[in-house]
Amino acid sequence: MYPPELVQPMKEDLTSVGFKQLTTAGEVDQIIKDTKGSLLLVVNSVCGCAAGNMRPGVKLSLNNDTLPTGLATVFAGVDGEATAQARKYFLPYPPSSPSIALFQDGKLVHFLERHHIEGASAVMIAENLVEAYNQYCQ
Repeated sequence: MYPPELVQPMKEDLTSVGFKQLTTAGEVDQIIKDTKGSLLLVVNSVCGCAAGNMRPGVKLSLNNDTLPTGLATVFAGVDGEATAQARKYFLPYPPSSPSIALFQDGKLVHFLERHHIEGASAVMIAENLVEAYNQYCQ
């Protein structure tokens, strides 16, 4: 568990651009079940690739005409219950943080694991997500 003062700016990096912070398993279930259309669910983390690549890439991807209907995030190592529940929806992918999931009507349609994020620039991550938005978020 990380101190709240350490992770709060990292959480706000996404919540400040419209992501809903999920902290319980029930919130995860509800948003996946209730979001009509597409949902981008980001597993945020303290690791350097989240700060250097993932969060900037996710934010950059939002500069697209076609976007997911909903935006949500869980924080690995902080919101344990919510993160564990979100990962159930990511199967068969193994736990990975950071990671990025795109759902269409509650079904996982696109997933970026940590190994897709590490070493990729923010622009590369954004381009990958924009392609997925254009395909699934019509």
